[in-house]
Amino acid sequence: MTGLIVEHRGAVCLLTINREDARNALDAATSRAMDEAISAAEADPAVGAIIVTGTGNRAFCAGMDLKEAERIGAGHGLIPGRGFGGITERRRTKPLIAAINGTAVAGGFEIMMACDMVFAADHALMGVSEVKRGLFAFAGGIQRLAAQVPRATALAMIMTGELLPARRLYDLGVVTEVVPGDRLLDRALEVTQAMLANSWQAIANGRELYELSTGMDTAQALAVGNAWGKATLASADSREGIAAYAQKRDAQFGQR
Repeated sequence: MTGLIVEHRGAVCLLTINREDARNALDAATSRAMDEAISAAEADPAVGAIIVTGTGNRAFCAGMDLKEAERIGAGHGLIPGRGFGGITERRRTKPLIAAINGTAVAGGFEIMMACDMVFAADHALMGVSEVKRGLFAFAGGIQRLAAQVPRATALAMIMTGELLPARRLYDLGVVTEVVPGDRLLDRALEVTQAMLANSWQAIANGRELYELSTGMDTAQALAVGNAWGKATLASADSREGIAAYAQKRDAQFGQR
């Protein structure tokens, strides 16, 4: 049985971690498979976005497979230059969406935090539990908590290893939407497919400008935005979007 199921739902590449008996923890082989699947999706012009989820309703991903780590040593799920599962350090051009079907802990939480949108089942719990195993979330979890979550809450999560419910992380702005578990994947696909009706180039540019802006002061970010904006205003997608509005019709963007 494969540890990863790869499907295509229209322009969406759906990756499902398929190790339910191990709480969808990633062994080295599944981590490599995720890395390869994302690389393939990034290179495929017919794919506009990627969704990652897990089988069952107990766990999205429990992080590193600790039983395998005991046998062969820890860290084999870390892909050089791209991080855990090929995700946590990867530079991407396409949106990555998490559908959190259950507990997301340790490396699973780090994968979630690296995603661009997060849809979570209402029963899901999330956090960095590594401290309970003599580790800490160095592959992106702590760094992204520092950037996105208030200090007192983030440090409590890091130092105690206790998990927070999806609703609390929604209130903190980490989770995009909390939905009933039986509606999770449908809702994630619904929003993603609606997003992909927009210009894929505009999506990519907007996402990249956001990422760059987080490391710049406002003046620098505005200068970059203005430089990109001139090209955007002259693009075929921009002309089509403006014409469609004026003509009261749906825009037909050239997505390939």
